[in-house]
Amino acid sequence: MPASDVVVLDHVTKHFRSDKRIICALDQVSATCRSGIITGIIGPDAAGKTTLMRLLAGLLVPDEGAIKVLGLDVLQDSLPVQRALGYMPQRFGLYGDLTVQENLDLYADLQTVPDAERRDRYEELMRMTGLARFTGRLARDLSGGMKQKLGLACTLVRAPQLLLLDEPTVGVDPVSRRELWSIVYRLVKDEGLSVLLSTAYLDEAERCQDVILMHEGKILEQGAPDFFSRRLTGKTFQVAAPGTNKRRLQSELIQRDEVLDAVIQAEGVRVVTRTDAPIEANRKLAGWPRVEIQPVEPRFEDSFVVMLKERIATAQKPHDDESVQSMRFSDEEVIVVRNVKRRFGSFYAVKGISFSVRHGEVFGLLGANGAGKSTTFRMLCGLLPASEGTLHVAGEDLRQAAAKARARIGYMAQQFSLYAELSVSENLTFFSRAYGLRGSEQRERIAWGLDEFDLRPYADTTSGQLPLGYKQRLALAAALMHSPEILFLDEPTSGVDPLARREFWHRINRLAEQGVTLLVTTHFMEEAEYCDRLVIMAQGEILAEGTPEEMKARFRSPESPKPTMEDAFIALLESSENPAAVR
Repeated sequence: MPASDVVVLDHVTKHFRSDKRIICALDQVSATCRSGIITGIIGPDAAGKTTLMRLLAGLLVPDEGAIKVLGLDVLQDSLPVQRALGYMPQRFGLYGDLTVQENLDLYADLQTVPDAERRDRYEELMRMTGLARFTGRLARDLSGGMKQKLGLACTLVRAPQLLLLDEPTVGVDPVSRRELWSIVYRLVKDEGLSVLLSTAYLDEAERCQDVILMHEGKILEQGAPDFFSRRLTGKTFQVAAPGTNKRRLQSELIQRDEVLDAVIQAEGVRVVTRTDAPIEANRKLAGWPRVEIQPVEPRFEDSFVVMLKERIATAQKPHDDESVQSMRFSDEEVIVVRNVKRRFGSFYAVKGISFSVRHGEVFGLLGANGAGKSTTFRMLCGLLPASEGTLHVAGEDLRQAAAKARARIGYMAQQFSLYAELSVSENLTFFSRAYGLRGSEQRERIAWGLDEFDLRPYADTTSGQLPLGYKQRLALAAALMHSPEILFLDEPTSGVDPLARREFWHRINRLAEQGVTLLVTTHFMEEAEYCDRLVIMAQGEILAEGTPEEMKARFRSPESPKPTMEDAFIALLESSENPAAVR
């Protein structure tokens, strides 16, 4: 094992049993990871990323093959390996009923950190993460971003030689993601730390020096991010049709045989084509009277998605229901929020917000962790009463007719709110009955859900055993059982892979074309581009409202002529914390 390699995998195989099936989580995996760099593990749901992390940490034993970490055999020297590395699992591994300080003390005890070393290490970690003022707060009361940083601090209580991070930024806002990456970069630069990181965010893969691509338990390829993106040179374009709906343009483009991928970006649609034909030849792609097409630089995400689509048999062109008729927005306000507050004891989670949503809109509700988005969602769904103000949904006052309003809305909650011990069919039966469906109507809608979301092969599988992308499909099918007029989606794509996100938004676009009104929260800023309008919240208040283009225009400057939604989001939050900085 060369001194520059911190991880060596040699034909590693691992199987699991699930519902009488044998699942091959890792299949003859061989790879090396170099010292002193950040190596990214990238792959769709069920690729084997978490299994690989647990094997490296000595928490699982491979069925076949050999694993060396920091020159040690993980099977023979598991305890020395575990003392030399830090492992931060998904959801951060915190104890919610303990304070920040108590979590640190617990991890220090588990890692046998001498008492004499703790004070200086704690001070360094609290300064690094910005948690010094919160050591007495319970972990369960921290925001998602603060939990993330506390989880990292606990992992680093004993300075490791190798840091394993399993999807550390899932479910946290862009500000927290940037803060975590800043900390990781500093550890690599200042302490020479080696980092192995799995992520569902493909822009994060571009921050790694080396990337391992996984799919169905196998390693497809390994290399630097630009090694992958260079393959698509000349095949990536930005397509715009001024005056037309971006979602409809995307829907038409993805149906074209010459188009491999199409996602909404900025004021148009980013397209990956099969060939590097001249721009003029590609003008026929959209079939719109006014089309503007410009070449753009390929990125890692383009290559990753194309590679997976070429390998996954089920990744066919999305089917468009020709019976769906494009509907114009009306001026009817189907959601009206006026001066709404929500108080928990003396704490105001929502502080007098007002906005409205028109029929047929896709409306985004964005904000940092702890901004009050989920509280607002729960009030709009009639699950939580407002302390003050008025809420009207589907023409009903939620103070007086919450049950009537709920009958006309669908709600897809964070973590999907499925019953893990029930099968796919049983979940659909339960939710359809809860929405009042009976008899033939119920049977027809369940059959529709199984077929429309390609769930029939999993009809008898318990939902807890489904890959995350299929849990997402099932949750959306359950929310649509009663054909609601309004659909609430609370961070519906958190943690799912890029292909599942693309499929999900294609379905959302179709619902919007049918005239369903959608209110969505998301931490993926590129998904905000799918919204017709949006609001951005912070600390229970609305900071800004408008279209994505209007949001970005607020922060356009000579230094940043083409700001992204993430740029605008972060700049808006920073300006709210420093009002003097608002231009």
